[in-house]
Amino acid sequence: MKKMAKTFSIRRQEVVNQEPSVSDLKERWPALFNAAQINQEFRRITTVSLETTFMGKLDHYSSKILSLLSSRGGAAKMKIQNLQNILLEDNSVEAKREVAIRGLMVYLREKEEELFKEEDRDGDITGELMKIVTTRGGIPAAYAKIVLEGTEVLTDVDIPRACALLMGLIYALNLRYPKELKNTFEVFQKIFLELDDLKASPKVMLLKNKLLC
Repeated sequence: MKKMAKTFSIRRQEVVNQEPSVSDLKERWPALFNAAQINQEFRRITTVSLETTFMGKLDHYSSKILSLLSSRGGAAKMKIQNLQNILLEDNSVEAKREVAIRGLMVYLREKEEELFKEEDRDGDITGELMKIVTTRGGIPAAYAKIVLEGTEVLTDVDIPRACALLMGLIYALNLRYPKELKNTFEVFQKIFLELDDLKASPKVMLLKNKLLC
């Protein structure tokens, strides 16, 4: 832990200026790719406590997110029903958090499959740029792994934690948000982590105001 703190400035220069691949970074800085160190690196960069802040805000807004879903019709209705079925099967904290995140994506009209992928039989991840690969599909509290640039970087975390830790990795590795999920990641950043929240896009600011009502 202390060694990682001492080498932080060197690592940031390398990440930002040289833009090495994720696989190269994993080989050079293997200690960076575990949950505890991702949290520490995020705090070094932002001064924000990653998982504590993310989960706290997610829990705070979960009920409101689900209530906002009732305003969605059309094709979203079936997705909303699927989310309700998840909670009927499992009412755990992890399941509620997962449903809130998936519900958020439905509300923002972004596709869950752009972020989440059920692990298939052949397990081929080489073509995945940024994915949370679940081990049991839509079953609540399923364990997941994070894949970046075709490289498995973190395993055996629940889906909500995977979302938080993915944000930490994006900051630590200086990665860009996928354009197909720009609104979802902006909510993660500006509402759940309260980073640059005064510079939110109109769509995200409107959502924030609704959540605060």
